[in-house]
Order: sequence, then C-alpha cells, then structure tokens
Amino acid sequence: LSSTTMMMTSISLKAVMLALGLCVATAYNPIKIKFSRKAVMAPFHNKKAFKVITGLDNFDEEHVCQVAKAAAAGGATHLDIACSPELVRAVREVTGSSIPICVSGVDPSALADCVGAWADMVEIGNFDSFYEKGVTFSARQVLEMTKETRSLLPYTPMSVTVPHTLSLEDQVKLAEELAEAGADIIQTEGKVSISPSAPGIQGTIEKAAPTIAAASAIAKSVDVPVMAASGISSITAPLALSVGSSGIGVGSAVSKLNSEVEMFAAVRAIAEAMGIAPPPIESDLEVLDAAVRASLKEPLQVV
Repeated sequence: LSSTTMMMTSISLKAVMLALGLCVATAYNPIKIKFSRKAVMAPFHNKKAFKVITGLDNFDEEHVCQVAKAAAAGGATHLDIACSPELVRAVREVTGSSIPICVSGVDPSALADCVGAWADMVEIGNFDSFYEKGVTFSARQVLEMTKETRSLLPYTPMSVTVPHTLSLEDQVKLAEELAEAGADIIQTEGKVSISPSAPGIQGTIEKAAPTIAAASAIAKSVDVPVMAASGISSITAPLALSVGSSGIGVGSAVSKLNSEVEMFAAVRAIAEAMGIAPPPIESDLEVLDAAVRASLKEPLQVV
C-alpha cells in the first residue's frame, strides 16, 4: 500500500473509533474525571436531558461499556449504570469526559461508595429488576432512602424514581415529599410488561402513556425537573417533553440491541427527535451516522 493510502485508512479507522467512543491514548487520568453539579444538571434545566440506562442489576462490564460508548457517541446527555465502583471506573476509562455517569441502586451507602469512585450523579430507582422478583417499594421506603442518601451526599445530584405501583395521586404526593427531602430530579416509570393493543406507532405510544401521564401530573406539582422513563422511544420522547418533562430515560430500546452500531443509531435517532445536536466530534459522527443510515432500508424506529 502507498503511504497515502495507509494514512487515509488510518484516519478512517480513527474516525470510527472516536465516533464509537473507543478508548484512545490521552493525557488525562480517566478515573479521576468528575463533572460539576452545574454541568450534570444543565441538560435538565434546558429540558433536553437524555439518559441511557443499562440496568440496575446489569454488572456485565463488557456490555455496559458497549452501551456507554454508543450513548456518548450518539448524543445522550447522561449514562445510568448499576451501582458498582468497579463498573464506574471501567466506564470512565472508555468514555472519559464525554458523558456524566449516574449510578442506580437502593442502598444509600453503596451509592456513596460509587460517588467516591467518581460517579457524577445517583439514582434511587430503576426498580424493574425488583418488580420481576415480586418486590415493590412503598412511598415511605423511597422517602427514607432519599433522606438517607441526601445526608450522605449533600451536594451530589440525586434523581429518585416514583414507583408506578402507586396510584397517580400518591405518585404526585410522593414526588412533592421527595423534592422537599432534597431530590434534584423526579423520575417516573411505567409498567415494563404492558402489552399494547395495537402494533406500530399506536402501540409505541400506548407503552409510554403511563410514564408520560405521571410526568405530566408531577411536573405541575414540583419545582424540580421531571424525567420520564419506561417505554420511551424516538416517537414518544417529544411527547414527554411537550407535557412538562425535562428529559427522558431509555433502557432496553438501546441496551438490548445486538451491536454498538445499532445502539449508536438508536441513541442518535432519539437525540435527533429531542433536538439534541451531535457531540463535539461532529464530522466523525456524521460519517458513521451516514454509514448506519445507508445500511438501513427504512428509517430507524426505536420501539
């Protein structure tokens, strides 16, 4: 190969690596990067927060890092991972300073340990894995966990999920109490196992209806940002924002895809639907984005 050809091949490979967020040699220590409170909260105040959730019980480092790289490259504003200091360090090594890391759990001391490992934000919630085991949380339990976490982490941005198992009236009441107890963000959820009555766009909207309804009601009652999660897609993300949500959380619509390229495409589609511009490595993302879209016979729809 000529030196020119080799140089062009090297440039193309680097562009794809950067777009996927693969770890390259840099001058910083990736483990000791931490976002300021202002930087973490800014997307919520701008009503364009987009959190990709890998799962409260997903400790598969390789898979979580795959999702992390796709989320950062695709334009997500936050990444939510299981509560593990080791996992926080692993994700920081592959994402660097490209995306704030939130850890989810129900143990306040474990959340504090992760902040000590340079997590930027904590989430009391993402209860899906507990529901699958028949475990639910009362309003009192969630409020107590919130108060204890805030006492351990007085300055760390904290999001708290309001369980969908409560009535809508009780969800609103709990959200008000959580805000008074120091929650910075209220996250809503819907039934994970909900079965739409129809396929396509109608079914997609039906899946997201419970969390969007809760977000709408809660946003009218609290002064802190509200995030809608569960069943959110590129179709329903704008709906969530239109009813008062300051952001959205997306889990299986990204994390259950088979490759980083598919995950990247899914994240990018949602980000575009929310009006979120590509991350700073714009030219590299455009190259990869074009390649992904060209490989699809139809425009991508995240369900």
